[in-house]
Amino acid sequence: MPLINEADMEWSELDHGETRFRRKQLGEAAESETLGCSLYELPSGRKSWPYHYHTANEEALYVLEGSGSIRLGGETYDLEAGDYAPLPADESGGHKVINDSEDVLRYLAISTMNEPDVTVYPDSGKMGVYVGSPPGGQEGRTLEGYFNVDDDVDYWEGEWPGGVGVYILIFR
Repeated sequence: MPLINEADMEWSELDHGETRFRRKQLGEAAESETLGCSLYELPSGRKSWPYHYHTANEEALYVLEGSGSIRLGGETYDLEAGDYAPLPADESGGHKVINDSEDVLRYLAISTMNEPDVTVYPDSGKMGVYVGSPPGGQEGRTLEGYFNVDDDVDYWEGEWPGGVGVYILIFR
């Protein structure tokens, strides 16, 4: 589908604690393969996704209307219509949008759609792993899970099939 109009789309909604928003996944509706774009409406007093950053996907936010703030890389900045925030695919791109105004905050979230991806949630010490479809993608995933970052195990812990041994590769 080469052209879509957001007015023809239904909203999806998420309501979990202080996180509450409406979303239209424009990129998916237009069958984009490597670029995601979602329209968000964040009600007054609500917050977007938990503070996070991606390791494989660059994102950006563009504010269409309303005002609020963004926690970005450890600092908090005011947001208003016309503001653009680049979100690199590393710790410096950590972000969370907050609507601390009286009106609805509408913005576009744009992202690359690379997979696999690991999303890190510094406040909770968790990470999400996505294989088979990037975050925000709706295709079936072959691997997806959320883990505590500190649940690290030793590479050699446990038994490997056939026991632990030395493997030699010969190239000719």
